[in-house]
Amino acid sequence: MAEQNTHRGSDVSGVADVPGTAAPADVPAPHKVPHPAGGAQAPAVPVAETHPSRWGRVADDGTVYVRTADGERAVGVWQAGSPDEGLTHYARKFDDLRTEVELLESRLASGAGDPKQALSSATHLRDSLAEAAVVGDLDALRVRLDQVVTHAEKALEHSKQERERARAEAVARKQALAEEAEEIAASSTQWKAAGDRLKAILEEWKTIKGVDRKTDDELWKRFSKAREAFSRRRGSHFAELDKQRAAAKRRKEELIEQAEALSDSTDWGPTASRYKELMAEWKAAGRAPKDADDALWQRFRAAQDAFFSRRAAAFSERDAEFAQNAARKEELLVEGEKIDPSVNLDAAKAQFRRIQETWDEIGKVPRDRIRELDGRLKAVADRIRAAEDARWRRTDPEAEARAAQFRERVEQFEAQAEKARAAGDEKRAKQAEAQAAQWREWLRTAEEAVANR
Repeated sequence: MAEQNTHRGSDVSGVADVPGTAAPADVPAPHKVPHPAGGAQAPAVPVAETHPSRWGRVADDGTVYVRTADGERAVGVWQAGSPDEGLTHYARKFDDLRTEVELLESRLASGAGDPKQALSSATHLRDSLAEAAVVGDLDALRVRLDQVVTHAEKALEHSKQERERARAEAVARKQALAEEAEEIAASSTQWKAAGDRLKAILEEWKTIKGVDRKTDDELWKRFSKAREAFSRRRGSHFAELDKQRAAAKRRKEELIEQAEALSDSTDWGPTASRYKELMAEWKAAGRAPKDADDALWQRFRAAQDAFFSRRAAAFSERDAEFAQNAARKEELLVEGEKIDPSVNLDAAKAQFRRIQETWDEIGKVPRDRIRELDGRLKAVADRIRAAEDARWRRTDPEAEARAAQFRERVEQFEAQAEKARAAGDEKRAKQAEAQAAQWREWLRTAEEAVANR
């Protein structure tokens, strides 16, 4: 059987000198042994496809020896066949060991193996090499096992760090959830949304793994305490709300009694005002229990509707009457607007008095017609009053007297101006002329009034 291994501390050429062994047929060029997982590469050492006699021998008495850097050691006895068959037998057992090492290397390299188990297996194999009943390059295999151990230790440390990181992240997530729950418990009044969020936090909490039991218990106590506090606060809120709604129900029943008592009233204005007050009181009373609030409102609304329906019918009848009144007043206005006070003022005044008396007897008109109709009547009255004022002015005996008085004052100031100018007092002359001009303007107005009578 050919072996491909490194051999430390022995001369390949010395194999032929060992009694009971055959010299190798050839020694190929140096070759690198596949490095174990983890990146470390074994140093290049001369290896060759050789007979197992390179690593051991069978003595004449059948004792099988393996050769290492520390010298030879007996690994067994072979008497069942030729020495070559004995070496091959023990070389196969070495191959089994090497296969185990290669499997450990492969699993560590792929990341599929358990670093802790790999470390334990590699350490056990390495420790057993000193007594292993095999023939092969035990020194090279020890080097590979050292590298596997180193790689497994690093992988184990990395795994430990990953677990710690995952644990820290899990702790941080649960701490954040506990803090959020505590904040909700302390201040939230959005009861449904807050309750739903606490349920979602609980579901998320269940998915977080990797926290040590002590820390997990502490965080769970915080979260559980927050949930209980929220539940108590919510329960207290709804208990108080139930009390308020019971009080609102009693208050609304009182308001319904008042509303129903007023529903037959014909005192339209005050009753309508009272219904507005009752509505304001209804809103201020708050909500009654849900199963009763709608029914209470229907009763209250029915009482209002009964009153306002009757009022609407009464107002409709009144509006029809007011419309007839407006039509009658329009007929009076047509008559009044034909009055000509310049022809016969006394007759015009008598006719207008009759129109006014009839106007007052007719009564009210629609609100939106009041200004229009009263304005037209006032225009007729103003026209008659203007004619009456004009006649009074024409017969006023004081008008001529006022004109004569103004004329006398003009003459007085003109004489003062001439006298002052003759005396060389120009300033007094101008003042007298200004006063004469003012009185002259008043005189002109008085003379026009007399002339227009």
